[in-house]
Amino acid sequence: MPGARRVVTVGVVGAGQLALMMGEARSAAGVRLTVLAASPEDPAVAVADEVLYGTGFEESALRELAARCDVVTFDHELVDLDALGRLVAEGVAVRPGPAALLFAVDKAHQRRALAAAGLPVPRFSVASTGDDLDRVLEAVEGPVVVKRARGGYDGRGVAFPEGRGEARATLAAWAGEGEVLVEERLELVGEAALVLVRSLDGALTPYPLVDTRQAEGMCVETRYPSRVGPALKEEAAALGARVAETVEPVGVLAIEYFVTADGLVVNEVALRPHNTAHWTIEGTTADQFAQHLRAVAGLALAPVEATSPCAVMVNLVGGASPPQPTPAVDGVYVHDYAKAWRPGRKLGHVTALGDDPEETRVRAWESARRLGAPTEEGAWP
Repeated sequence: MPGARRVVTVGVVGAGQLALMMGEARSAAGVRLTVLAASPEDPAVAVADEVLYGTGFEESALRELAARCDVVTFDHELVDLDALGRLVAEGVAVRPGPAALLFAVDKAHQRRALAAAGLPVPRFSVASTGDDLDRVLEAVEGPVVVKRARGGYDGRGVAFPEGRGEARATLAAWAGEGEVLVEERLELVGEAALVLVRSLDGALTPYPLVDTRQAEGMCVETRYPSRVGPALKEEAAALGARVAETVEPVGVLAIEYFVTADGLVVNEVALRPHNTAHWTIEGTTADQFAQHLRAVAGLALAPVEATSPCAVMVNLVGGASPPQPTPAVDGVYVHDYAKAWRPGRKLGHVTALGDDPEETRVRAWESARRLGAPTEEGAWP
């Protein structure tokens, strides 16, 4: 039809649950989706317009994906940044680009760059092969957290050693594999997350700040609206804009904050749709997946408004045995990622909307328990 807009094809490296939800949002975003899957069993294979097979560490697979798409984006950070850099140098549209992705791929780089920009991060030190490990540990007082700089996610590659001896042993075991981050273990009042979407021209569209709760390094629950006061919400927004200015991503930028008695501290950043914003599918007028696709495709972002006074998202994580099918709770939205059961694996999530925060939370957890979530509901701090 004369004058009709050509549909942009977005290629996604990875075909996991995030790519699945991007696929479900592709019509709303007005794009086509091609995924680079590792296996025919990957969740997004069922919803993509086209499927290629390979991994983010195979340059030939990345090149084939780029040849079939207008722009390349990501479901995860397990990618070869050098290969992506070569593609960018040849004119391939990679969004976010390798320089921005490095913030998500490498925790040590993230800490150094954010600290250099004057952003509040935990006190930290970095160890690598051949370093004096005692010197590295002495640079951070008190109890510490030890993290592999690369490759960890959902609590993997993170240790909470009891005492300096155990911390040194962890460092000694990991330092031969690459850089290892040592940082202070903060006293937390709570945790919160801010998700922003940055368009190709640098404009930011934020989602509301939410409270989060973690268990064993994995997000268990997200709660909107955040219960922090107006001053902290303003601080979160201001810090978010500064992080975006430092990272310069295109698409979703998720910022996890530690809430302390002295204010907010930046914990981690991610440059893809994020678990803490899954609630936006039903809880807002423009979910994070469609917005990410619009941003990387160079399209205008949609305005964001909450659709309900309250929203609670709970992750469905594999327990000791496979869950048995049971009816969900009325008024709760269930997202099944179509993944094979495995203990500790994210299998889906539920989102409840409502008018009262506690009643909404009760319904979300009741539904999660019926569907086999092993994590205890627990109490919010």
